Amino acid sequence: MSAAPVYLDGYATNPLAQEAREAMFRALDRPANATSPHLDGACAARAVALARREVAELIGAAPSEVVFTSGATEANNLAILGVARQALAQGDPRRRLAVSAIEHKSVLEPAQALAELGFVVDILPVDRRGVVDLLEAADRISSETLLVSVMAANNETGVIQPISDLSAIAHDRGALFHCDAAQAAGKIAVDVVEWDVDYLSLSAHKLYGPMGVGALFVAATALPPQPMMFGGGQQKGMRSGTEPTPLLAGFGAAARVAGERLEVDAHHGQALAARLVSALAARQVRFSLITMDAPVLPGGISLSIEGAIGEDVVDRVADRVSLSTGSACTAGQVIPSHVLSAMNIDPKIMRSVVRIFCGRYLTASDIDLAATSIADVVARARLAPGGVHQ
Repeated sequence: MSAAPVYLDGYATNPLAQEAREAMFRALDRPANATSPHLDGACAARAVALARREVAELIGAAPSEVVFTSGATEANNLAILGVARQALAQGDPRRRLAVSAIEHKSVLEPAQALAELGFVVDILPVDRRGVVDLLEAADRISSETLLVSVMAANNETGVIQPISDLSAIAHDRGALFHCDAAQAAGKIAVDVVEWDVDYLSLSAHKLYGPMGVGALFVAATALPPQPMMFGGGQQKGMRSGTEPTPLLAGFGAAARVAGERLEVDAHHGQALAARLVSALAARQVRFSLITMDAPVLPGGISLSIEGAIGEDVVDRVADRVSLSTGSACTAGQVIPSHVLSAMNIDPKIMRSVVRIFCGRYLTASDIDLAATSIADVVARARLAPGGVHQ
């Protein structure tokens, strides 16, 4: 049996932490509904409460401000559609949203849905580095803006946004502020108080927890979003549905470990990313870093391989290295990245970009193997008849 490929696709998902796995198995060994009145139900309720507290602690929130969801996509939809519906129900006259040009589709699509209902969606541009332009944001966010949504870190480039500055601009104009922190949480310090956000989305599997669960932080002082899911009225009626205790236990444990390891993981990721860049250069791979001058998540690399097509590199190295081009959520569609387009990256360069994230469980040996494998694929493609396609 051959060894598993070196996993460099940590922006798409990350391996399940052992601590999360153990917490999930403990919950699975004692199945119960957390709302049931018996002893087993009380045990499940305690596990859910612990998970809520652990997730809250990771982002500096109160447990009562954490609403569990099926993931960041649902959390983003709840924040945008739910807040807009609640505002409409309360007679708020504002009909404008502001979102950055590089948001995840789970923010852009709900915004577009509201546009079809009569809202005006203002797009906040980014500069060549992929950072939201604060002057443009200040110009486009107005007293007519109901909600502003900007991600903490991008899922293709890893570029970190100035959330505190953006939330200050929004609040100065009376707008609410939502932040998609799915990529950032567990990789950099996320503090909802310091950032002064009203809503913040999380995804468990991005921070070494299980797939299928996430959360939306709703500040105690913020407008509560209208529910998108109706049923038993769980979680104060904001998100009905039986709480999946094993998933929540895994989420909580992963959040706790991520908080404890934040500095260690960041240093580890930065060191491995630097090692990979050096190793590729030493193996004669010609490339350029897309985000050289921008603040990037520790461990993240977005690079353009000279003379190569990103999809070709990904396909040809797949048995040895797992990496990707652009957002995995739109994989299989041969379309330009809206993120790179917003950064005004040349279309030819876009086609050669691969995204990499060096995560917690990788070793220096893994990085060296990945560099050798990528270099081999690029060299073979260049030597093949016709070379690497352009």
